[in-house]
Amino acid sequence: MSTEQTTRRDFLKGAVTGLGFGTMATMGIFSYSPMRSIFLPEIERKMVDFGACKSVKITNISETSWFDNSILMGDMKGAGGLLVDQYLYNWPPFGDGSGLAKGSYERGIAKIKHLLPHNLEEAWKIVKANSIHSDNAGGFAALIEVERLDGVKKKYLLDTGWSYEWMDQCFKREGIDKMLANNEIEALIISHEHFDHFWGLPVTMKYAPNIKIIIPDGFYKEGLQYIKDSGHKGELVVHKKGKNDIEPGLCTYTFDVPIISRVFGEQSIFANVKDKGLVSISGCCHQGIIQFITTAKNELKYDNDKMHGIYGGLHISPFDDWDPKYDDLVIALGGWGFDIIGCNHCTGLLTAEKFIRAGYPVVKGTAQHRSKSHAYLGNGDTLTFG
Repeated sequence: MSTEQTTRRDFLKGAVTGLGFGTMATMGIFSYSPMRSIFLPEIERKMVDFGACKSVKITNISETSWFDNSILMGDMKGAGGLLVDQYLYNWPPFGDGSGLAKGSYERGIAKIKHLLPHNLEEAWKIVKANSIHSDNAGGFAALIEVERLDGVKKKYLLDTGWSYEWMDQCFKREGIDKMLANNEIEALIISHEHFDHFWGLPVTMKYAPNIKIIIPDGFYKEGLQYIKDSGHKGELVVHKKGKNDIEPGLCTYTFDVPIISRVFGEQSIFANVKDKGLVSISGCCHQGIIQFITTAKNELKYDNDKMHGIYGGLHISPFDDWDPKYDDLVIALGGWGFDIIGCNHCTGLLTAEKFIRAGYPVVKGTAQHRSKSHAYLGNGDTLTFG
């Protein structure tokens, strides 16, 4: 082979190799390879010990925050967009009859306050007569049962939904009404102030007005007043930014994050299951799954240094839209090596389906009680870690 031919061959090999690496970089493969670490600063992990528990069981009381995405998004767009104050939408339960984007907390609550929390049926009749698309309201709530290392079990309610009518039905279906009335539930943990996680509060108050309520720092004056107007008589605890202990093996973590519809702050839950590893639980995960998971890795100590499971809304495509950048989040989640993944409405159906196609260990649901798909855990479904 001549010198000229050798030079040309080496040039072509170099060009092809360069093109190959360039293509990999363009596809984002490099971003998820071990090589990326050489460009990232090393972070010293705090490894804070928060104890351990034997197991965690989650019951999806309701994952159906709303029933029709097009109606919800149409209301948001008609009201002026995602940054409009949620208390102005004229959605239930604060409808005052003035129409979309013309409402106020004060005028809306004045119509039903005298009926809360014990006469919810009558209150909801008034709500339906004065609110925009009241039948589209559902709500998110989950029961978290923690088994301690000594076998004792403790129950916590994560969020309390939206529609009084729907959430009362769901509470009765899963026996939550009786658990609350019998003081079997230690506390109501509110993930954030959004309508579908918080506005169904009078349903919990109907059965347990003295229950401890734990909220993240950042609630607006309307939300704080609503807790009082809903009939709460018990302790109100405000969790500041960072880690907040609940009991051995269970803590919440509050993230300072601005959220659509004039909401600020979300708290998520971490559990350390003995001999298994960390379980991450979220209501919506507005802080983003990357921050959610890396915060746990950087801050907490957990068994086997293993991400065992994740459950909840991972807030990737909750409105069933898709952007190519969401694929990066799907790929990133796979890199953490979870043993169990449980999705709900706020993860998004498209995302859950992509997780399944990627071969992730997604626990499928039964699609019962108005849940729309087997791709995520439906209403009444359960999931156990440990």
